[in-house]
Amino acid sequence: MIDEAALAKFVSRLGDLRALAARAVREKPGDARALYGAAGMYRLAGDLNAARDALERAAAADPSQTNFWFELGQTQRFLGRLEAAAESYRRALGGEPANHRARHALVQLQRQSAAGIAELQAMFAGADQEGWRTLHIGHALAKSYEDVGDLDRSFAWLGRAKQRRRRLHPYAAGEEEKLVSAVIAASPDAPPIGEGAAEPIFVAGLPRSGTTLVDRILSSHPDVVSAGEISNFPVLLNLLAGAAANAREPGVFARAGGVDFARLGELYVQSTRPLTGSTPRFVDKAPSNYLSAGMILRALPSARVVCVRRQPLDSVLSNYRQVFATEDRYYDYAYALESAAYKFVQFDRVLAHWRALLPPSRYLELSYEDLVANQESVTRALLAFCGLNWSAACLTFHENKAGIATPSAAQVRQPMYAHSVGRWRDYGAMLDPARRVLERAGLGL
Repeated sequence: MIDEAALAKFVSRLGDLRALAARAVREKPGDARALYGAAGMYRLAGDLNAARDALERAAAADPSQTNFWFELGQTQRFLGRLEAAAESYRRALGGEPANHRARHALVQLQRQSAAGIAELQAMFAGADQEGWRTLHIGHALAKSYEDVGDLDRSFAWLGRAKQRRRRLHPYAAGEEEKLVSAVIAASPDAPPIGEGAAEPIFVAGLPRSGTTLVDRILSSHPDVVSAGEISNFPVLLNLLAGAAANAREPGVFARAGGVDFARLGELYVQSTRPLTGSTPRFVDKAPSNYLSAGMILRALPSARVVCVRRQPLDSVLSNYRQVFATEDRYYDYAYALESAAYKFVQFDRVLAHWRALLPPSRYLELSYEDLVANQESVTRALLAFCGLNWSAACLTFHENKAGIATPSAAQVRQPMYAHSVGRWRDYGAMLDPARRVLERAGLGL
């Protein structure tokens, strides 16, 4: 049964969040806690500039609250203000030297020397019930050793960093396989073409595969805006299938045959309006939308889905090197090399299915390596696929001033670079556990 109240609440939530945040700022302009809460609502609603302003006011009202400074640093980083972000992280550490999130964030922004390693190792020591401190500080140590050229120790620290979280949240490979099988079973027929709203361009793929880069390229076009990394489509699909909003389970796809897809498409577009306004086209960049590509094109047959794919071992390594600071079980695979490799295997199963089923005028697989090697020609093909005229601004995506709330927020402020391509070769036998998983699945190099 569809929970119509929950559905209506979700469709209006972005506008409601912005209205609540604006009210808090207006009615309690000197209340640090109210301003901090307003900033959180602005962030959820995609207004990073308003969030930064609220956080600056909160930190000024109560500078002793180190979390205010940390979140201000995060928001400044999303907006490309990297020097200001570093200063905010330092302010957080000045009031709380053991703030592991701020220390890790600062290490990520700056090239490290051997001088800071001993202090990080002291921070790593001791009990850590939830595993978050050791995860962040262990990753900071891995980054530090990488910066000083000791890749063996860097890789060893990644393993130590993840131990506690891996024990607490082991990757459920069997559940992942069931989910992918349900996705495939729920989409036996090709979707229709050319009905409904044409505004959305969905960019999907595994995290750390180049999805943010593609989002940035597209949203540099004068006719395109980025809605950011939103979950609107899968949440609305869940609610219309009678499931919980945040469910990610095989049953959702098994029940999807009874969904009113025309209504799903209409509600989806309506739910994005506070982010997209009247811009002719918009990008929805949610990596996990690769699972929903068939459902997306049923609900929005005129939309486009771009699925970004990266070389398997580079993809596995990049995910393993990343901290996903969330309790969402979707990211449990990142705690072990073998799990990250198995995640790629299941991702590859889904893409092979869509490749055979979905119309090439609506579904595109884009190689990260091809984009890096042939920036202009691949960008031209991408824009043509999306039905967009050529714009040279898409080649200078790094000059795009809009905020972007992803781990790649700093990288996409740089011109196209190739030093991440083939990084797996530097690690040699250290990646053998992942290599074996990929080879068993027929995904050799």
